[in-house]
Amino acid sequence: MTAAPPETDALAPSLRGSGLLLHPTSLPGRYGIGDLGPAAYAWVDALARAQQKWWQVLPLGPTGYGDSPYQCFSAFAGNPYLISPEELVQLGLVRPAEADTRQFPADQVDFGPVIDYKTWLMGRAWAAFKGGAASGLRADFDAFRAAEVAWLDDFAFFMALKAQQGGGAWLAWPAPLRQREPAALTQARAALGDAIAQVQFQQFLFFRAWRALKAYANHQGLRLIGDLPIFVSSDSADVWAHPELFQLDADRRPVAVAGVPPDYFSATGQLWGNPLYDWAALQRTGYAWWIERFRAALQQVDLVRLDHFRGFEAYWRIPAGLPTAEVGEWVPGPQGDLLAAVQAGLGSLPIIAEDLGVITPAVEALRDGFGLPGMKILQFAFGGATEDRFLPHTYDKNCVVYTGTHDNDTTLGWYTAATAGERDFVRRYLARDGRDIAWDLIRLAWASVANLAVAPLQDVLSLGTAARMNLPGRLGDNWSWRFRAGQLTPSLLDQLADLTTVYAR
Repeated sequence: MTAAPPETDALAPSLRGSGLLLHPTSLPGRYGIGDLGPAAYAWVDALARAQQKWWQVLPLGPTGYGDSPYQCFSAFAGNPYLISPEELVQLGLVRPAEADTRQFPADQVDFGPVIDYKTWLMGRAWAAFKGGAASGLRADFDAFRAAEVAWLDDFAFFMALKAQQGGGAWLAWPAPLRQREPAALTQARAALGDAIAQVQFQQFLFFRAWRALKAYANHQGLRLIGDLPIFVSSDSADVWAHPELFQLDADRRPVAVAGVPPDYFSATGQLWGNPLYDWAALQRTGYAWWIERFRAALQQVDLVRLDHFRGFEAYWRIPAGLPTAEVGEWVPGPQGDLLAAVQAGLGSLPIIAEDLGVITPAVEALRDGFGLPGMKILQFAFGGATEDRFLPHTYDKNCVVYTGTHDNDTTLGWYTAATAGERDFVRRYLARDGRDIAWDLIRLAWASVANLAVAPLQDVLSLGTAARMNLPGRLGDNWSWRFRAGQLTPSLLDQLADLTTVYAR
């Protein structure tokens, strides 16, 4: 089932523009992790000076295993570690001395100590709020809890239970809690009332800060691109609260898990381990959970990159317990039925289809039937995938071109590791000597006919492999890169602005 392509508007990537990819955790600052405080506003100002129209981020949810934004404790909640200590001070919820109790590295996120610090600091803020501090927020907090009750109650209860159970995955909880027996839930909810309210308060502060930042960015003429992973984490409030929507056994363990077969990212495939949806069960609800998920995402951002788009046409089903993703089968997904339901529920589909990997004619037909722009990765035009569809002379306008993504090496790192033949092809295609390869690819992206061009900040800064955000399939050492405020100089911003003006973006 397909529907007519949505009408274009100023928020769709149908008007020529450009932007940068940077997750908020990578922003500079002295509190160990990028946050939604002053550095985020300075970043928006920098993008505006550089004449950019878009800021792209990774998923904004509360990170779990491996600190990955693609393995979150909720598909709806925000990451409390992004709450700015400076804002807590301004609100009167913590004292300046409390906010400045730790020293952290400036150019990477050391997640363990950061999480300990932020957890302690949020505990201080909650105690102060209960004691009467920031009393002007109370009415807004109550209104937030009422407006977001559909997901907030389950999430806050889940996180409170997780803390009570020592942080372990919910599949290891006592059976009455794991199976959501009503008597056990009633007893636990009564005992954990304060912890539940604290989680709700953290969510209130996150969304208060994010919405203010988004409003500031929009006022500056900047639009936000978010990221919506197709799958959710097994250890999430979504699976615990809605087991009927997933392929689980009687003990609520996945019978099969998600991933992709071997491709240009990994020789053994990618074993993500996420539980798979019971699409028939979701269809019987009119895809209500998915419609609400899209609705929530589009309240956070203006445009959504729909991760692993091909999984909606068919997904790689890996029997649970296997060590790699090499063994599995392609199983039909909801295809156009889901997207049509979302379009009917929301009125439009402001979506970028992440159509990387093994793309079949059926996937292309699904994407094109809804008029969705796909993705073009310049690094793949010259090495790795080496598919013609990534070469700019093959593009049509309805696409988004990237020098690389969060899953790629930086352009400088990629070029340094490329074969001599690949580097030669790059130089001949660009008619350049490769000495400024990151900016060469930025120029190629900006010059292309693609309606939208995006580069990771690492490429603007011409950084090497040490600044890579993620290596798919690697456990640890991911998601931790941060830039220093002094690296993004006015001259670099003006250089990007000039390029943007030259190519009418």
